[in-house]
Amino acid sequence: MTNPYVTLSSRVAYENPWTRVREDRIRRPDGSEGVYGVVERPDFVVVVPYQEGRVTLVEQYRYPVHARMWEFPMGMWEQAPGTDPAVLAAAELREETGLSAGHMLHSGTIFQGPGYCSQRGHIFLATELTRGETAREVTEQDMVARDFPLAELETMIRMGVIVDAMSISAFGLLRVKGLL
Repeated sequence: MTNPYVTLSSRVAYENPWTRVREDRIRRPDGSEGVYGVVERPDFVVVVPYQEGRVTLVEQYRYPVHARMWEFPMGMWEQAPGTDPAVLAAAELREETGLSAGHMLHSGTIFQGPGYCSQRGHIFLATELTRGETAREVTEQDMVARDFPLAELETMIRMGVIVDAMSISAFGLLRVKGLL
């Protein structure tokens, strides 16, 4: 499908190592003009570690919302955009949980917020897990990892304990595909 919008001009409004905000002046298909703010971020991964009816979640403080949150291991490599998502997924899993997967299945892709953001996520199911040491970044120093039975994970989602959209999306995708 061709893009029905015409970009008239584009400028970077803000940039740091993780995020770039671009403002585009556009012409819509009906000829009217407008502005689009676009958040650009590298691809990310969400890893669902699963073994013997249990999943591993991490909990950490999320500064933008000022709350601790349970979520699946996830991340991006802003210093190496374009890294193979499978390589990134294995590294994030090991870094955050200390787990290594004997099998890693790319299960699908999602967009975090396609109305404002270009960032794409890759969902992986990690199985045949072995435990080792974590290698957390300084921003993850308060992180804890814990295993949960699937039934407890579902209850946590239902009760609003897990509110991270990427984790809920990953779980839902794997569930509807019959992988969990």
